[in-house]
Amino acid sequence: MSTTATNAGVRSAFDRYFEISARGSHLSREVRGGFATFFTMAYIVVLNPLILGAGADKLGGKLPLAALAAGTALVAGVMTILMGVVARFPLALAAGLGVNALVAFEIAPEMTWADAMGLVVIEGVLIGILVLTGLRTLVFRAVPTQLKTAIGVGIGLFLMIIGLVDAGFVHRVPDAAGTTVPVELGLGGTLLTWPSFVFVIGLLFTLVLFARKVKGAILIGILGTTVLAIVVEAIAKVGSSAINPHGWSLNVPKVPEKIVSKPDLSLIGHFNVLDSWSTAGWLVCLMFVFTLLITDFFDTMGTMVAIGQEGDLLDENGMPPRTREILLVDSLAAAAGGAASVSSNTSYIESAAGVGEGARTGVANLVTGVLFLLAMFLSPLVQVVPFEAASTALVVVGFLMMTSVRNIDWADYTIALPAFLAITIMPFTYSISNGIGAGIISYVVLKVATGRAKDIHPILYGVAALFVLYFFRGPLEAWLG
Repeated sequence: MSTTATNAGVRSAFDRYFEISARGSHLSREVRGGFATFFTMAYIVVLNPLILGAGADKLGGKLPLAALAAGTALVAGVMTILMGVVARFPLALAAGLGVNALVAFEIAPEMTWADAMGLVVIEGVLIGILVLTGLRTLVFRAVPTQLKTAIGVGIGLFLMIIGLVDAGFVHRVPDAAGTTVPVELGLGGTLLTWPSFVFVIGLLFTLVLFARKVKGAILIGILGTTVLAIVVEAIAKVGSSAINPHGWSLNVPKVPEKIVSKPDLSLIGHFNVLDSWSTAGWLVCLMFVFTLLITDFFDTMGTMVAIGQEGDLLDENGMPPRTREILLVDSLAAAAGGAASVSSNTSYIESAAGVGEGARTGVANLVTGVLFLLAMFLSPLVQVVPFEAASTALVVVGFLMMTSVRNIDWADYTIALPAFLAITIMPFTYSISNGIGAGIISYVVLKVATGRAKDIHPILYGVAALFVLYFFRGPLEAWLG
């Protein structure tokens, strides 16, 4: 057999396996789509370490940003490639925004970082079991669609608040100020610092890019704002906020000594699945795992359907091909993120950028995954980006998650009021779990009180009961102790 015939056979087998021709695509479109997806979501390699690093500071320790960046890129690359090979669906994965905030600001302060990552691993394993047993779809159907929408909107607002606080755009008013106003604009109600100036300019720049539908607008916004921050710091010599209250948050922007380095993988395997249950208490850990599970897999169900719809890949039942494989890889990604100490990984709606460029198969994932693996070697750049630059992404992502609020029926108070509570309580209490709990409990109460108990899935009664225990865990732990 000639070399040409052999190559043709290999291409044909590759085409058949990934169904490139069958889905009306071709290799160049898949490669282009893979690049588009990567540049649209590559900001997570910068943003995830900054969010997790800020949360770790609450424990009195500081996680190495370079290690977090390398781990974030590694897991995203491997799991995105696995999704492409196993599920053959153009859906990329990386550390989940919203879930990483839950881990950093709610779970980690209750225990060691290794213990928190252990809970993430447990959550990923549980999701995998739910997939294999078919229970994941059952639980997914138990929570009303509009309440799931509200949870996503609430997480979006929570991310925005985190971004505004981390950037110094919003500050908590000290108790000594003698005012009932909980937060204020900037310092003393004004934005007169160089970091605040950089954040505002960077945010406006990012919003313009996004409104003009520039590919990779979020990443370009972070990079452009970082460059501005480096220039400002070189001229004004502002310094760190640890020394100067008007200084930069987390990182002082400056030209890095090196751009490429060997990936720091020291955090890989830094997790513990047992100690947290005695450190924080079984009830707290149970609710954290449950909240991780809720926030994690509902997003994936919605994301994969949205991507399939955009690419015209859904079947007559509105589900994408190989749904089981998609969900299984997603659950493995959640556990892998915990095992690598970079928080749960999940499917990204930014994959729509690749589908928009023509991607229809898992080949696009191979391209995106390889680019993430190459990004591991650029981790020194993460230590240059201040919160004032990275937080612009949180505001934009918050907006994207907020847009689905239009899908809630605000005329039906039995769903509108629980949705309202879920959306508002999350950012105002700095807690995703509080918002989900308030939404589910109020939904059950209102449906029963209005004689519409038949609308409640039986599973939700148990979920609501768990959240009641969660909210009363303090008295319960004191009583049981």
